[in-house]
Amino acid sequence: MSETKHELDAPPWTRVESTLIATAGAIRQAYDIRLAELELNLSQASLLALVLERGPSTQTQLADRLGLGRAATGAVIDVLERRELVERQPDPSDRRVWLVAVTQTGKEVTEGVHRVDRILRKELRAGISREDRLQLAHLLLRLQSNLARVLD
Repeated sequence: MSETKHELDAPPWTRVESTLIATAGAIRQAYDIRLAELELNLSQASLLALVLERGPSTQTQLADRLGLGRAATGAVIDVLERRELVERQPDPSDRRVWLVAVTQTGKEVTEGVHRVDRILRKELRAGISREDRLQLAHLLLRLQSNLARVLD
């Protein structure tokens, strides 16, 4: 029977953190490839779906929810606005702020985003039980909590 090595004895590229980083990058790449049929990337599709789900939102709110910087979020909004998928509307409660809202065309494109997401999630989850996914989600949330303490 072979002896199981401790994780810290493993090469850096096989440790949990490295595996998570590589997996996250590969998932993003898979979404970008699949969303290309809609002429979107994952950031654009995520923003579009978020605004459709939550309603008109400020750039700051969107940046916070997506985990992007305000400037990066503004660039995503600009691309979607040029494609007439979202529009900026004045915020009735604060004239200095714009709200980002989904247009009718954006709603139609978002249906395609949901279709791509449904298909890709099914493929990514092949052979992984619901129980396994719940355990993974629990562990990732614990890791995020640890990260929050490290980053504070």
